[in-house]
Amino acid sequence: MNDRTKAMVLASFAGDALALGVHWIYNTRVIDKKWGRVERYVKPERPTYHPTKDLGEFTHYGDQTLVLLKSIVAAGGFDLDRFAEDWQALFNAYDGYVDQATKGTLQNISDGKESASAGSASLELAGAARIAPLVYRYRNDLDGLIAAARAQTAFTHNTDHVIASAEFFGRLAFKVLGGQTPVSAMQAVLDERFQEEPYLAWTRQGLESAAGDTRQVVLDFGQMCEVEAAFPSVIHLIAKYEDNLRDALIENAMAGGDSAGRGLLVGMILGAHLGMDAIPEAWLTEMKAYPEITDLLGKMG
Repeated sequence: MNDRTKAMVLASFAGDALALGVHWIYNTRVIDKKWGRVERYVKPERPTYHPTKDLGEFTHYGDQTLVLLKSIVAAGGFDLDRFAEDWQALFNAYDGYVDQATKGTLQNISDGKESASAGSASLELAGAARIAPLVYRYRNDLDGLIAAARAQTAFTHNTDHVIASAEFFGRLAFKVLGGQTPVSAMQAVLDERFQEEPYLAWTRQGLESAAGDTRQVVLDFGQMCEVEAAFPSVIHLIAKYEDNLRDALIENAMAGGDSAGRGLLVGMILGAHLGMDAIPEAWLTEMKAYPEITDLLGKMG
């Protein structure tokens, strides 16, 4: 198991787990007052969105990412129907937050829609943020990766900008695993595939903001889940902290809002770039699913 491919997946999960306790808190002064600097996993407390969760667990985003990983291992690759079946099983008895994208997808399935057309109309970037297991599985097959990333995203978030964002970050991770730095890889992805708006503008805005204060930058772009806000925020975090995964994920959590969705992608790219040594040991030892994830990655080889 390559060090950077393993780190790519684990850092993605860590980005979600670190955000869990403060996820969707938009008033950053509340984060400051109650938790200080979020450097370790935090157990969610009421009235946050994840009161049933424990320290070191995942949000509903991370839980879906783990289901994706399990389904890939079980099927020997990405199979949309298998993923859809396993995903539905997760939410049949889920003791956690269920977002609107999930509710919409479940309703569409109940109405008889097939897996390929069941996705909600959600514009949230989180649907594209689950792809680290797919990058791991298809790290030597770009076409396979892009097809799988787009399909898994469309299953729950069937909107053009979110699906294209999955392709963008999948291509970015693929290039970073190939040895390019994240910022140089961004430009290569734009040149090869994304010479159109709004992706050019979102990427440019994120890169140009790299010298700015992260909390203010994310506030200016928007702390919310929608792709138009979250995409440039992810670019900012990757560019500003290109060589410091720890600070990237901490500052992401401190910026408030949909930090879990952003964290999955930032962790994936910087993990692919920096490897296992960049992930704080406590983020691994305190991650509840760490043994299971490493076992599943080992089975994929």
